[in-house]
Amino acid sequence: MAADLIQKSAIDSIFFDLDGTLRNNRPSFIEALTGFTQELGIPGESDNNRQAHRWLHYYWAQSPELISDQEAFGNNDDLFWINHSRLYLLACGCQPNQALQKAQSLTQFMREGYNPEDTLADGVPNLLEDLKTDGFKLAVVSNRRNSFDEQLEMLGIGSCFEFSLAAGEVNAWKPDPVIFQHALTKMGIEPGQALYVGDNYFADVIGAQRSGIQAVLIDPEGLFPEADCPVIQKISELKFVLDQ
Repeated sequence: MAADLIQKSAIDSIFFDLDGTLRNNRPSFIEALTGFTQELGIPGESDNNRQAHRWLHYYWAQSPELISDQEAFGNNDDLFWINHSRLYLLACGCQPNQALQKAQSLTQFMREGYNPEDTLADGVPNLLEDLKTDGFKLAVVSNRRNSFDEQLEMLGIGSCFEFSLAAGEVNAWKPDPVIFQHALTKMGIEPGQALYVGDNYFADVIGAQRSGIQAVLIDPEGLFPEADCPVIQKISELKFVLDQ
């Protein structure tokens, strides 16, 4: 855990990321991709896997590459995802020709062969109940396109939150400060009263900090050594950070 401490005297609200923070896929997306790339004959060296996982976080945090690809491919999902697979394979250490050759197979696997179980991260229900007992107001702020209230209910945690906010509902995507400002307004608080918890340094930490909100990063693999905030291995450790 990083030595950084939360200045918690004024904090009364905690915003959570959803995917990779409160809920997980089992197997995870990266686990499935790593397994399939090995089937394609791509060596599963740990450094390459970490590099590829970090690239996924970077790309989906409204990176210039993502924005450019969305503009280039428009509504052609097939071409977008084949290109995404190619970029991922490059991040895995593939040569350009090999990445291009394998991209379609990887895309097909993601669409047809990856059917994960939707699960809560370990310790989430107890953590949320403890935080509410301690008087914190809780909400979920995600880069999802559409409302996910129904999924929160299915996971059994919907009643724990004051509200949920999907980026598509306000047309602002983390790390854009606008989505965080919407959350603050909705909660009726100032930035110094909030804490944001997420697993993507590029989207969650940078976005929160740009908005004046303190952040805690969940980083079990040590993907983000540059993180300038408290870092925890699993979400159940958040109470320890708050108690410091």
